[in-house]
Amino acid sequence: MFRSLYSKLAAVLSGLFCLVGLAIIVVTMFTTDMYQKEVNQRLNNKLADHIVAERLLMQDNRVNQEALQDIFHMLMVINPSIEVYLLDTEGAILAFSAAPDKVKRKRVELEPVRRLLEGQATIPVLGDDPRSPDGQKVFTAARIPGQGKLQGYLYVILGGETYDSVVQKLKASYILRLSIWIIFASLLFALVAGLVLFASLTGRLKRLANAMDAFRTGAQQPPIDFCPRKSGHKADEIDRLGSTFTQMAARIEDQVEQLQKADATRRELIANVSHDLRTPLANLQGYIETLLLKEDSLGPEDRRSYLKTAIKHCERLSKLVSELLELAKLDSDDIRVEREPFNISELAHDVAQKFQLKADEKQIAISTKIEKNLPAVNADIGMIERVLENLIENAIQNTPQGGSISLVITPKAEDIAIQISDTGRGIPAEELAHIFNRFYQLDKHRKSEQGHSGLGLAITKKLLELHGRSIDVVSALGSGTTFSFQLPAKSPV
Repeated sequence: MFRSLYSKLAAVLSGLFCLVGLAIIVVTMFTTDMYQKEVNQRLNNKLADHIVAERLLMQDNRVNQEALQDIFHMLMVINPSIEVYLLDTEGAILAFSAAPDKVKRKRVELEPVRRLLEGQATIPVLGDDPRSPDGQKVFTAARIPGQGKLQGYLYVILGGETYDSVVQKLKASYILRLSIWIIFASLLFALVAGLVLFASLTGRLKRLANAMDAFRTGAQQPPIDFCPRKSGHKADEIDRLGSTFTQMAARIEDQVEQLQKADATRRELIANVSHDLRTPLANLQGYIETLLLKEDSLGPEDRRSYLKTAIKHCERLSKLVSELLELAKLDSDDIRVEREPFNISELAHDVAQKFQLKADEKQIAISTKIEKNLPAVNADIGMIERVLENLIENAIQNTPQGGSISLVITPKAEDIAIQISDTGRGIPAEELAHIFNRFYQLDKHRKSEQGHSGLGLAITKKLLELHGRSIDVVSALGSGTTFSFQLPAKSPV
């Protein structure tokens, strides 16, 4: 029954309103009763004095029964709720207007009477009720006689049995009944308004809880908009909670998608590494086993050819392992870019010279076009050297015999633009978006024979990303490929 937040709030609110309503009614009844007593006592404060002034009630400490009976009869006609008692100087009851079996006390405490007569008490002042052993009521009193020697007191109870109960007071007072109904109606209206308001507030929480449950179970739900609808309206805690959940859910979904992609990449990486390692290892094992089996029948030239092939596969394995370790290091958070100013022209010439022999073997011309007086480049010289090596090596591998490779370096605004072009067979447009992926190969069979692992361009892109730079590629089938990137120039002092 009380499983939802709204039902709990509704129960608590209803309980509080019941307690508050009961407290208000009790306080209203009490204050109304006290106010009625105060008004009654103030209005009739001189009643006893007037009675004592009009009639001689006691003379020589004897009660004037005839005068007393006339007063009892007169007051019963005028106001039946008034009860009259004649007290001696000690507070003992000498005579009264009530029936004999109704009076339960023989004497009345005189301390409240003296305080009222002296005017030292705060009205209403309550005195002993002779009709009740322990009850008290408002009264008025007067000395007998009013002047001279004290012979006793006229003690007048202003509220008789008619006002003894709350039910009787409610029946006697239309205003009091109306006030209680107004209080009840006001509390009921406030309760209903509070429940409606709680329903409005908890409705958004319920929607948010349902969205969280749906997200937890993997159900597809439309995105929930918890943003404020009105312009200028500030978001409250529920809005901020919903917005935070929406952002968190989007981030979790993105992370899950990234994990799925990473898992797919890992599987592909393992498959590619297994394939690239298995081929040279199998070839290497085959040549070595052949040498062992035909050791006596092979001539020196055959042995040398087998050993050269085995070494070639060993070099391929070593290169592949080195590139894997390098890429793993670049992916870690421990790698740091050690920026320093260096001469890009000298570095470019050194790298081009390093591949000159390999290019000559394929009859490929490597040319450099570098403008003079270039400013120094502010970057990690080791990383940039690796970038140039990878790009030139990639160009040599994809350029046919008799082709050419050009390295162009020019200033551009506050950067240095570097461009490496070849006259190779080019890259299809649909393949350009994938060439920087790890182990991606346009022609898997041909690349496998050449010992190309497909990691060089991935390493190149990662090295430039560490510098906060990107690499662009333009290519067309039959007309070659151009890679270009920019490095920051060192500002002149």
